[in-house]
Amino acid sequence: MDIILKNVKKKDFPVLKSLAKSLGFEIIEETEKPYNPEFVKEILNAEKSIEEGKGVKIKVEDLWK
Repeated sequence: MDIILKNVKKKDFPVLKSLAKSLGFEIIEETEKPYNPEFVKEILNAEKSIEEGKGVKIKVEDLWK
């Protein structure tokens, strides 16, 4: 069985960790991963090119033509 604890306060984490250890639980810490840097760079470059007028405008009616 897996138990996931979210929004644990930093001051409470050592207590929970030592309790889990004393009960013989396996502890796996996972932090949320930020966006892929290459993806972020691609999005920022796309926004910059649109601001520079390099984008293409398509009417909504023409999207499925």
